Amino acid sequence: MISSKLPRTFILAFSVAAGARISAASLGVFESQNDVGATKHAGWAQWDASADAHTVSGGGANMWFTNDAFHFVWKRVSGDVALAADISFLGEGGDPHRKACLLVRQSLDADSAYADAAIHGDGLTSLQYRADNNQRTYEIQSGVSGPKRLRIEKRGRYVSMSIAGNNGELRPAGGSFRLELNEPFYVGLGVCSHNNERIETAVFKNVRLMEGRPPGKAATQLHCTLETVPLASRDRRVVWTTTNHIEAPNWSRDGASLFFNGRGRMYRIPVAGGEPTPIDTGVAIRCNNDHGLSPDGSTLVISDQSQGDRKSRIYTLSAAGGTPRRITDAGPSYWHGWSPDGRTLAYCAERNGAFDIYTIPVEGGAETRLTTAEGLDDGPDYSPDGQWIYFNSDRTGTMQIWRMHPDGSQQEAVTRDEFNNWFPHPSPDGRWLVFVSYENAVKGHPENKDVSLRVMPLGGGKIETLAKLFGGQGTLNVPSWSPDSRRVAFVSYQLIPAAE
Repeated sequence: MISSKLPRTFILAFSVAAGARISAASLGVFESQNDVGATKHAGWAQWDASADAHTVSGGGANMWFTNDAFHFVWKRVSGDVALAADISFLGEGGDPHRKACLLVRQSLDADSAYADAAIHGDGLTSLQYRADNNQRTYEIQSGVSGPKRLRIEKRGRYVSMSIAGNNGELRPAGGSFRLELNEPFYVGLGVCSHNNERIETAVFKNVRLMEGRPPGKAATQLHCTLETVPLASRDRRVVWTTTNHIEAPNWSRDGASLFFNGRGRMYRIPVAGGEPTPIDTGVAIRCNNDHGLSPDGSTLVISDQSQGDRKSRIYTLSAAGGTPRRITDAGPSYWHGWSPDGRTLAYCAERNGAFDIYTIPVEGGAETRLTTAEGLDDGPDYSPDGQWIYFNSDRTGTMQIWRMHPDGSQQEAVTRDEFNNWFPHPSPDGRWLVFVSYENAVKGHPENKDVSLRVMPLGGGKIETLAKLFGGQGTLNVPSWSPDSRRVAFVSYQLIPAAE
């Protein structure tokens, strides 16, 4: 939790006389205003009730890294909150990274935990956040530039952003993150010039502040977001968002596309964004989230439940689409890994009531059982040198990451912590291992849970968090590294009241 404390710096500034407090009535729905952090020039704000417009001017070097400098118009609130506005900059020629934003913030300290929905001078639109005081800032970049209207929303432990085009209809921008704030906290409007020598001005029109949840238990609608996150910056980027249920991205070998499943079918979409293209999988029309590509990228492997008994079997077909060829006769069988030499598939299968790890030649034939321990063994994926298969197992009581040689020998634990860890995937360069972690109390790998994407050196070492999100089943079931090992693709989810 964020520690609640009184601000170290509280400098009031406004257009009439610096240091004099202005009345709440002159700021519309907000209580007050002040500069946050080290600003060379005092900012100010005013509200035009007849135009329903807040004009906010601010300086400051940045809102990023571990501290911020900007002008803030605010109100203290508790509980769930949403703030929306039409945003535009006044004047030309400012820094392309100047920001006009909608914020939720723990305190008025420069290093406070916060989140903002920000429009930059160059049109970049992103949801930015600092999870705790004096930590670095991260962001989720939207694929939409310079939208007409923005909304930031804090619901429970999650913060998200919605955007609107010229028609004014707000739609989820995709992606959300966990941010725990003590009550009360601050909500409001902010402007940062990204140049401490000058002031920038933005107009926020049709500002709407909504506090509390709707009465009763509102029906929710699922929103799914296909995202990527680089290991270096950990700033997430939205590829595509939809109200259809999608899962489990795989990265194409040329780095240009992502493959994923949804509603029993397979799709391909450019990493840069756009609309997905369906892949013809013939009679296999109940594809689940266990699929991937051959080492050379020419062949797609799927796990499909179109058989009469609705048990998953493994098939291969051209990555461009075509007639599927069945590889496993027995079901259920769920693919997870392809050996680097292209000859062998690794998968989880239930045989005689036990879920274990198996391998089979890529052409089909006799399967080989690799694990026999009590409990569930799942998620096998090969190291790029072919010397190890990484998998998850609950044989010790909690789900942890293990590894073994491809013949099943030398089975050993890789993680030993308080989380339930699933679906390990070694990076193509052999340096990293990414996996999804549930809280200890969660059994299995269900959907719609608080999860973390975590990464560690493949040879062992410190585990770090790439992202905290709402997801689980479908987020990271199968290999999703970019070919250059710099990024990971995943799916996050939101349950949003249907009325919004």
